[in-house]
Amino acid sequence: MNWLGEAKNPTTIRADLIAGITVALVLIPQSMAYAQLAGLPPYYGLYISFMPVIIAALWGSSKQLATGPVAVVSLLTASAIIPLVGDPGAMTEAQMISIYAPLAILLAFLVGTFQLFLGVFKLGVIVNFLSHPVIVGFTNAAAMIIGLSQLNKIFGVSKERSESFVNDIWGVIQQVPDHTHIPTFLFGASAILILWGFKKYLPKIPGVLVAVAGTIVVSWMVGYEAMRPGAVVGTIPEGLPSFTMPTFDLDMMGTLITSAIVISLVGFMEAISIAKAMAAKTKDRIDPNQELIGQGLGNITGSFFQSYPASGSFSRSAVNLGAGAKTGMSSVFTGVIVVITLLFLTPLLYHLPKAVLAAVIIMAVIGLINFKAVIHAWHASKHDGIASIVTFVATLGFAPHLDKGIMVGAGLAILLYLYRTISPRVAQLGRFEDGTLRDLRVYPELPTDERIILIRFDGSLYFANVAYFEDTILAAVADKPSARYVLVVGDGINEMDASGEEVLRHLIERLRGNGIFMVVSGLKRQVLDVMRHTGLYEILGSGNIYATEDQALSAIYDQINPYGDEGNFCPLMPEKA
Repeated sequence: MNWLGEAKNPTTIRADLIAGITVALVLIPQSMAYAQLAGLPPYYGLYISFMPVIIAALWGSSKQLATGPVAVVSLLTASAIIPLVGDPGAMTEAQMISIYAPLAILLAFLVGTFQLFLGVFKLGVIVNFLSHPVIVGFTNAAAMIIGLSQLNKIFGVSKERSESFVNDIWGVIQQVPDHTHIPTFLFGASAILILWGFKKYLPKIPGVLVAVAGTIVVSWMVGYEAMRPGAVVGTIPEGLPSFTMPTFDLDMMGTLITSAIVISLVGFMEAISIAKAMAAKTKDRIDPNQELIGQGLGNITGSFFQSYPASGSFSRSAVNLGAGAKTGMSSVFTGVIVVITLLFLTPLLYHLPKAVLAAVIIMAVIGLINFKAVIHAWHASKHDGIASIVTFVATLGFAPHLDKGIMVGAGLAILLYLYRTISPRVAQLGRFEDGTLRDLRVYPELPTDERIILIRFDGSLYFANVAYFEDTILAAVADKPSARYVLVVGDGINEMDASGEEVLRHLIERLRGNGIFMVVSGLKRQVLDVMRHTGLYEILGSGNIYATEDQALSAIYDQINPYGDEGNFCPLMPEKA
């Protein structure tokens, strides 16, 4: 709410009002489409479009982030609940409201509580466990699943919901040639063309509003509802949703908690990414923990007004920023427009074909498919590329259980990270002609000194890799039996834990027992602090600790037989290289 003072400016109010109305015109039909994707009656999308929108704006740190229903979170909601109560498509609306909806509302409460907990205790960094490559792989797969899940509504055919999403889609495709409902297909295809055309040629005009308004009129004129099976939104209960406590079932809470955590992290990753991208343009500061508090309070409050989980929307946030929003008041105005719609305008939506809502979803998620990002991750790091590809394949394979796909990806990313840190890059060094130290594996012809092992360790010394560090040093000593000094260039050692300190202590003593002295250079303050606190600093000796490798080498050569010809042979010193 750091923008409240700014929001009082009349010019700002006018800009926020225009932006709020513009976003509402996009949000109202989009929210109904996403509610359908979540397995709920379309009007539940309107329920999620006022309280979470307003509360998240008031308590978050972003001035332009538009919170509300989003495609990926809606699909994750459905994938969490359907295995527990069955396909909502096979239920009557009364059954959906009494059986399915309470779980979606409870899920919103759990998601909000987890997000609020992370924000209050400043644990926003936990979202880093979902790496960018994993999110890229998941988003691509989820976008494809979302788009394909709407095909039956576009063609007016039935779709089974089983444990195999691929089989379900194949069943839809098999029905298309003989059972397509032509009027339904015409409405869906027309909506897709309108949305595409306005986005390409008239991007400043909300194509979704044109598509919805136009198809409602045509649907009413041709009597689409009376056609079998002409599916329309139908009657939307007038008025605001009642204030109701979520149904706190301990067994269901335990069952839903894993999905709630996944939705919390995925939803927040999407929201904070959007917020940061907009802040880069507006030069505002984003506080991730405050944003978690805003998103958490939005979901908790929404759960008392029959909302399912909400998050930040990329498309509506872009519309909000493009329409000139200056502060979070634009989202407050958006919520007010939705309230007015619920109170007075719901009869206008009666004849909206559900095929049009499916078209809205398809066009919204097409922009989420980005295979170039997967290729980019592969080029940046083969491990990141593998994590992204495995997440993509796992998410498709486990569909409709999307949470399993992203958990596989996140787990793999962590294992690959541990693999990299367990075996970090270690290089024995020689003196290059320009005076720098280079890797002997790349430049085997570089001058070396049989009396000195010069080695660089690029990784933190911790429990998982200290054995590798020790083995590497001992192998190097075995290869140079005449070595008297081991110089560890420690510029790349950022941390050292108790296991690292213990192994280093024993290694120093073991080498000294064989007449070999360890010298270190370039250690960072936090590593030196550990050495001082544990007494390792005194064991190694201040005379063996140097700021740079050149200082260390100079001191070593002063110790190596300073009399006679041998003392003048210093191939590792820059002036002698």
